[in-house]
Amino acid sequence: MTPEVHYAKSGDVHIAYQTFGKGPNELVLIPGFVSNIDHYWELPEFAAMLRKLGRHARVTMFDKRGTGLSDRVGDLPDMEQRMDDARAVMDAAGIEKAAIMGSSEGGSLATLFAGTHADRCTALVLYGSFARFSDWIPTRQRLDEIYAYIENGWGSGDSVPGYAPSRKDDQAFIRWWGKWERLGASPSAATQLMQMNSQIDISDILPSIRVPTLVLHKTEDPTVNIEGGRFLAENIPNATLVELEGPDHPHWADNTRDRIVDLVTRFIKDTGAAIVSDTASEQVLATVLFTDIVDSTARAQEMGDREWHDLLSDHDKTVRRELSRFQGREIKSLGDGFLATFDGPARAIRCAREVVEAVRPLGLEVRAGLHTGEVKLTAKDVSGIAVNIASRITDIANANEVLVSRTVKDLVSGSGIGLEDFGLHPLKGLEEDWRLYQVAPDH
Repeated sequence: MTPEVHYAKSGDVHIAYQTFGKGPNELVLIPGFVSNIDHYWELPEFAAMLRKLGRHARVTMFDKRGTGLSDRVGDLPDMEQRMDDARAVMDAAGIEKAAIMGSSEGGSLATLFAGTHADRCTALVLYGSFARFSDWIPTRQRLDEIYAYIENGWGSGDSVPGYAPSRKDDQAFIRWWGKWERLGASPSAATQLMQMNSQIDISDILPSIRVPTLVLHKTEDPTVNIEGGRFLAENIPNATLVELEGPDHPHWADNTRDRIVDLVTRFIKDTGAAIVSDTASEQVLATVLFTDIVDSTARAQEMGDREWHDLLSDHDKTVRRELSRFQGREIKSLGDGFLATFDGPARAIRCAREVVEAVRPLGLEVRAGLHTGEVKLTAKDVSGIAVNIASRITDIANANEVLVSRTVKDLVSGSGIGLEDFGLHPLKGLEEDWRLYQVAPDH
């Protein structure tokens, strides 16, 4: 019997999900490029694999926004929005903590989620995944070929040989695959999603992953090169890599699926009982924002204490309003600026941009700097090299400028935020020059 479909609300978007199984551990499945959770069950071998997982865990899977049974959206969804969707599904399903398994492109999202929300992740499993889009589509020519297929052949199932060559003569499978394409996304949606995917590069955040990680990858994977899996395992601290035999990219397409289930269920069983220490849970991936009033000392001397105090009070109220609006966490006021953290870089950029504009009517000019990296959060403060880097970036910014690191730039690709190359700059205390990017105004 196909599990009932439920909907979680993520902002204004409805995310379709299913929950099944009665195992002792929670497992959340994040799919690849496109999906349709109802259609999964129409392929007998896929359904059998899901049922086997359900004997060992309570499994929750969902269609990402813009795909399957979830709401279609007008704008490209970025990884931050999709991360919010995963959290919304967990909340709706009553899941406090779970092992997160991401397949293919879904692995990049799962990795970002595990770094940002380590307190809700007992383990991370990556199958056929990548940190860099080039491990999936290595050349522009290959990407253009995919765009051409979406335009001219989407829904036919003719792409099977490139993903599951062992099934290229299986007409029933080809029909199922073609229907999966049609039910997963429209051609225009598939093109938009591929445009977003082409910007994925989460390389810089891999060292921040602190949850137990299992990387599964087939050496003959025809879609995502084995080097993609090896790169993940080499750069995620203490990750375990298992290289599998098998000719197909989907984990359910060939006869390796039973071994994959065994590896996954054994791993989440071993890690599910582990209790994350308070110290470990404080180490999270976050975007750090500094704001700074330009020429504040001179303005204070010019205005006098009372008038400056009143202006500063208005400034603080304005900044706090924007922090609340964009779900930022105020760490502390710095007298002439703020230190704050965000669980998503796109929100942090938009907040910084709005702060710059919102204080203009007060006659103030503000600059801001952002960096995403691992930080240690306590009840009243935040520390770590990422904080220092964000501070140094702020020092370089000019009045009314928002500058970000390359890490931030890579993570907001597909968000629609305009970023312009600001060149290489030395950051005090760091050996190498850093490439920075200026945030374009929001017109």
